[in-house]
Amino acid sequence: MRPFRSGRRIMSTSNYPNAPLGIRLAAALGSKLFPRWQINRLLWFKCSVLTFTYLAYMCYHMTRKPISVVKSVLHRNCSEVQIPPEFIHNGGEPPNDSTWCDYPPFDGPDSAALLGSLDSAFLFSYAIAMFFSGFIAERVSLRYFLALGMLFSGIFCYLFGVAKVYDIHSMWYFVFVQAMAGMFQTTGWPGVVTIVGRWFGKAKRGLIFGIWNSHTSIGNILGSLIAAHYVEKDWSMSFIVPGFLMGVFGFVMFLFLVDRPEIVDCQEKVGDVRSGYRRIDDERIAEAGGSSDNDDLNGTSSEQDNPSLRSLRGSYSNVEINERTPIYGSINRAPAPDDAIGFVGALKIPGVAEFSLCLFFSKLVSYTFLFWLPLYIQSSTTLGAELSADLSILFDIGGIVGAIAAGLISDYTGMSATTCTGMLALAAPALLVYQQWGAVSLSFNICLLFVAGVLVNGPYALITTSVSAELGQHRSLNGNSKALATVTAIIDGTGSIGAAIGPLLAGLVSSSGWGRVFYMLIVSDILALLLLLRLVSKELKRRRSRTRNVRIE
Repeated sequence: MRPFRSGRRIMSTSNYPNAPLGIRLAAALGSKLFPRWQINRLLWFKCSVLTFTYLAYMCYHMTRKPISVVKSVLHRNCSEVQIPPEFIHNGGEPPNDSTWCDYPPFDGPDSAALLGSLDSAFLFSYAIAMFFSGFIAERVSLRYFLALGMLFSGIFCYLFGVAKVYDIHSMWYFVFVQAMAGMFQTTGWPGVVTIVGRWFGKAKRGLIFGIWNSHTSIGNILGSLIAAHYVEKDWSMSFIVPGFLMGVFGFVMFLFLVDRPEIVDCQEKVGDVRSGYRRIDDERIAEAGGSSDNDDLNGTSSEQDNPSLRSLRGSYSNVEINERTPIYGSINRAPAPDDAIGFVGALKIPGVAEFSLCLFFSKLVSYTFLFWLPLYIQSSTTLGAELSADLSILFDIGGIVGAIAAGLISDYTGMSATTCTGMLALAAPALLVYQQWGAVSLSFNICLLFVAGVLVNGPYALITTSVSAELGQHRSLNGNSKALATVTAIIDGTGSIGAAIGPLLAGLVSSSGWGRVFYMLIVSDILALLLLLRLVSKELKRRRSRTRNVRIE
């Protein structure tokens, strides 16, 4: 077989026997069709990983959204519904039952409580299972982990729609399906964040994750459009179609996803990291007037004659290498064991506990908006249900902008906790302004809602993506790469508990007025801010220390 050339190295099926079947077939086909075609292999795999993980988590959210759309037809005002011919009684008389268009068991006066229990079953199952999901993800192939998770998530989404096809009316059936769907949905976030974290270094990670994180909003929009297309005709298809699409794409992930750079020999070697930073040191030492041809990174005789060189080597080599090579650790350390980290060990990583608790309150605010915003807009303005739902999309659009902005600021400053704290400090007054003056006019509502989306979802997105990946590769792990999924699961699992509690509290508090709901959200933002103050102090001290070192140079 003729080799498939890709940049500096040759890619063929014999080079990568552990690669997914789809990759090996593509390599074999490419070697025949394009024998002289050269590509940047590393760039190609990075782009494919970003694309596949983006589409994967988009599918996860696509299957979460139908229930919020279908709720409107499970229980509604039947007097406003056109009676189909097959429902008309003998003699042409319409049905006397005022709930004839509802779907049992959601046809009674307790329908709101029953529909709310479906949300609770999903959210609490998701929150609890997330902690176990990260533990498992560190110990198995993430390609299999994601493929099976997507398959079963699609199956349980499909089973919810099948209830209408087979005339199933048991409330226990719907609760079981939602709980199982929530459990298998936990395979998504630890899996995709870990894979992206393995492939992309720290440089511009915030920006990459910020743009990549838009899959959440795109999945919500796509799920809404698919569900809305079928909801009036046959609401079972609102679940069956997304479930089928997710199962199919899970199989595509199984065929093509490369979950580790080592599988295709794209990993960065420790020696390359050492030589790269030594080269940078040599260049900077030469600029300072020293000699570096035969010097090592720990200092030489030339440093004894030049104090600025001692400062340069001490401040740059030890600090920068430790922070910028988190996967492989410092060059002064022994290679790390490759054992998966435990739950307690992950909690001991500096920053994990603070960011987890911060996300608890941040996600509480975000998910309260997700579940209650359309109803609040409808009750506080003259807009109808459909326009209120359309207007609420602006909060998600603001979230996309906020995620990108938070990532850019974090990359530029290198201070993730400070970035989150700043946005949370602005989010609290923004929520108060929106509650007080959002109903003044439509244009004012649009502007304030967009701003609220930027400030509320920006910290939430940054913590669940870039921060989780960075902590999962913290230098205290000394190069242990098997901590990403566990750390991600702990942070997102803690946040998911807040996501489950927030909408429930909002439902209880809203009976006393929407003002109290917003006060609850503002207090949650302030608590999230306070939990990061210790990390903010450390970041500011580290930045001042670096500034002093630069001045010395």
